[in-house]
Formats: sequence, structure tokens, C-alpha cells
Amino acid sequence: MRRVLRSTTFRNATTLQQLVSFLASRSIAGAAENLKEYTIGVEALSRKSDFDPKIDPIVRVQSHRLRIKLKEYYDVEGKHDPILIQIPKGHYLPTFEVVSSTQTRTGSAASEIVASDHLADGDGGTAKRWTRMQTILLAAMLAAFAVAGFWLGRSRSNGPSESAFSNVSASPSGDRKPRDSAELFWWKFLDNDISPVIGYPDAVFLLDDSNDLFRFRHGASDNRGAVVDSHLARQFASNSKLVGMAGPLYYENGYTGTGELESVAMLSGLLNRIGAKPIIKASRDITPDDLDRHSVILLGSPFQNVAVAQLLTVGDFSFRNPDERREQWRAQIIDTHPGDGNKTVYTTERDVSTRMLTTDYSLITITSGVTQGRHIAFLGGLDTKGTQGATMFATSVSGIEQIEKALAAPASTNHENPTAFQAQVRVKLAKGYQVLGAELVAVRPLVPSNASQVKDNSTPSSH
Repeated sequence: MRRVLRSTTFRNATTLQQLVSFLASRSIAGAAENLKEYTIGVEALSRKSDFDPKIDPIVRVQSHRLRIKLKEYYDVEGKHDPILIQIPKGHYLPTFEVVSSTQTRTGSAASEIVASDHLADGDGGTAKRWTRMQTILLAAMLAAFAVAGFWLGRSRSNGPSESAFSNVSASPSGDRKPRDSAELFWWKFLDNDISPVIGYPDAVFLLDDSNDLFRFRHGASDNRGAVVDSHLARQFASNSKLVGMAGPLYYENGYTGTGELESVAMLSGLLNRIGAKPIIKASRDITPDDLDRHSVILLGSPFQNVAVAQLLTVGDFSFRNPDERREQWRAQIIDTHPGDGNKTVYTTERDVSTRMLTTDYSLITITSGVTQGRHIAFLGGLDTKGTQGATMFATSVSGIEQIEKALAAPASTNHENPTAFQAQVRVKLAKGYQVLGAELVAVRPLVPSNASQVKDNSTPSSH
């Protein structure tokens, strides 16, 4: 374990170091009976005591990332290690297997290290190396995969076939080849994924008998329509006094912003033009399997979208809410390295007399996914209209070309992956809800934490 934790692969993965150390210690101590998602979330991942694994998939997501990281380690640095540490899919306790000096690994080491994730092929030599207990474990996992495959098949029965992407080709003969820089950028982002996932926010509210909504930002929640425990409502709702007088309350997560609705339409139209058929789902329904198999586009801010809150990569720009019981119009975007003419803190701007919204700010973040060849895009504003403006900018030819120019390394022409970056966008509004346009404030490449400081590429501020 010390060898793994001190490796270059795990050096900057603090959360995964913490997780694998905790799981390994429990496995070695034989303390499997109390190892539940809740225990891992609270004791290993520093979740609060009200952590609810049903609504916060952090344990499953980080466990999936840990399997990927172990695969990466054994593919390179640990290729000749005498002990293989594995975390079978569907389980949290690591297993430790001694590899004899005469044992060879065919192909990539990952075929053995993460056999539980990908269920190794019929290689007879590998099969003979399984112990009796491992064979029993594999049988149980096969049964689990059969059940999972049934439900995945049901959920994707109306999805696109693999041939749907056959027309998206880099060759001149492809009749659905990207035609401009915006289409080419998103085509590179997909990396031959025919069914990317678009995740929209489904913030939780409490609904009373008068059909009034109360924001519910923290605490365990239940399925839509379930009765809310009055104690939880008063403790975690944004306005506890008002909630205390509301009478019976019910969980409600059936609302999303109009800006996210417009964003889904814009993204779907562009992706359809390049031959993709996106899967559109609520952020709470995004699974580790989605992150493993697809590139994902997440809409909205971390205040509204739970998946953004868990997965957003923080660079020079980040979202901040000074008052956790209030959001959006009081929230901020922070720039830790502002350029000349730019500010450190950005908030929504409102008309002095009418208080009508006139300007919103948003972030566009493109980064690598949890699996090689997959990517995640975050398009979110301080307000729902900021999300719409960010999407409008990121799906337009002029917007992509401005980002490429500021990066000085065209994002859409990279032959392997789109450049990881963050872009801050100013969104102009009319009547508080009509998006008039969006303009680039600043853009920065996302670099590894141990890389040298990058040069700021801010655009001239209009202030």
C-alpha cells in the first residue's frame, strides 16, 4: 500500500489516497460488516453526518475513479509488483493477490487488474489462476452484471445504434462531417461517443398544499411526492420560520430553469448536426457508468446541480456562495488571478431603481473525464440565464474562435483531445430574462497542480 500511495500515479490524488487507505485498512483488519456507503462517505470522504448515499453518489463515483487510478498504476509503475490490489466492482473492500515470479501478464495489465470491471475474456491461462474464492466472487459479479445489463438494456432500448455515428467521419467522404469550428470543437469533445449525456439541474424544493415552493438545499431528501419530516424541513430549508407555518410538505424536484431548457435545445441541435444522439437526464440520475462510457455535459451552477457540485474542476475560476441559505443573485464567481482591467469577484448586476437583472456571469469549463477518452463540460451561470448565455457562446462559431484565439492553441484542431480550459462569460439581459448576447471576459487553460503558473489570457474588460 505504501508503494502505491507514494507512486507518481497517486501523488496528486489526495482524495483517492485517503479513500484507498481507509478501505485497505478495513480490509486488512477484517472489518467488512460495518463498511457501508454511509460509513465510507463520512469517515473516508469527510461528508457530514446527514450524508445520504441515495442522493449523493460521491462514494460510488470516487470508488469508480479509484479503480481507474489503480488500473493506471498497474499499467505503468506497478507493472512488475508482486501483489495486485483490486477493488471488485460492486464491492468496496480491496482484495490482495500475490503474483508469482513466473506469472506473466498478457496485453495490458488492466485486463487482470480490473477484470471485475470489464469481465475478462475467455483466456484459459488467466482463468486457471483464479482461486476457488475468486471464482465464487466472479460468479456473483456475473449475476450482478446480468441484472445491471437488463436494466441498462431497458433504459437504452430507444437509444441510438452504434451506426448512428458512422457518418461523423474525419474523412472528406463523411456527409455529416463537422462544417465549422463550433461543430468541430464538440465533435472532438465527443471523441466518437454517439450518445453523450446532458445533465440538467433538478434542485430539490418543498411543496405545500397551496403549491408554494420552499428551497431545500441541504439534508436527506426522498422521492418526489414523499412526505417531508417536519424536523428536517425546519432544520434545512432556507426559510425555517416560513416552512414551520406551511403545514404538510412534500419533496418536489420537477422544476428546472428556463435557461437550462434553452441550453438543452441548443446543445441537442448542434450534437444532432454532427450525428450524435444525446441522452438527456436529471443530474441526480447520472451514474458512474455514464461517466465511464460517455462524455458528459452538465448544465447549471453547483448551487442547483448536484453533479456540478461534485465534479466541477476548480482552476482560477470558482463559484462561491457567501450565504448558504441564499443563492443565485447573491452568489459569486471568483477569479484568483485577475488580469488587467478584470475584477476578483463577479456577481449578477441589477438595475439600481427597478432591481431588474441586467447582467449575469457564467463559466465554461472543459476537462477530461474519469475515463481516458471521455470528457466533461460544465456550462453554468450565477442565474439560469447565465447558463443559457454560456451555452449560446460555447455553441457559436464566434465564441469558440474567441476561446481558441485567447488560448493561442486552437481547441477544436487538437487531433487527440480538446484543450482543457475555463472561460468566463458576461451575459447581457433584457427584461431580466431575455439573453441579448454573451461576451468573453477571460479564458485560462486548466493545467496540472504541479505545473508552472500559466500566463493570463484575459480579454480587455468593458468596465
